[in-house]
Amino acid sequence: MTDDYYLVLCTCPDRPSADGLAESLVRERLAACVNILPGVESVYRWEGNVERGAELLLLIKTEKRAYAALQEHIKGRHPYEVPEIIALPIAAGATDYLQWVSACLRFES
Repeated sequence: MTDDYYLVLCTCPDRPSADGLAESLVRERLAACVNILPGVESVYRWEGNVERGAELLLLIKTEKRAYAALQEHIKGRHPYEVPEIIALPIAAGATDYLQWVSACLRFES
C-alpha cells in the first residue's frame, strides 16, 4: 500500500513562487499537503559554473498515480528553466494519514 505514495521534493527561489505552487498543487488536488521549508542554501552547477543560492524546499505528499500530472503542473508554473522535481517512494506511513492523502486526491487521471 505505501508504495502507492510519493514524497516529492521541489525547490523554489522565493516565497511568492513557493506559496503559489504549493497552493495550486493542493487546489488542483495533485497534492494533499505541501510543506514549505525556508532557509535552504543550495550549491549547484549551472551552465558550467558553481552557483550558490537561497531557496525554499517544498515537501509534496501525493500518490504515484498523480505524479505525471503533478510534474507537468510544476513545470508549467515554475520560474526555473529546469526545476528540481524528485519523487521518493514512501516506504512506510500511518495508514490513517495515507488514507487522508488518497481522499484529498480525488481527480480524473
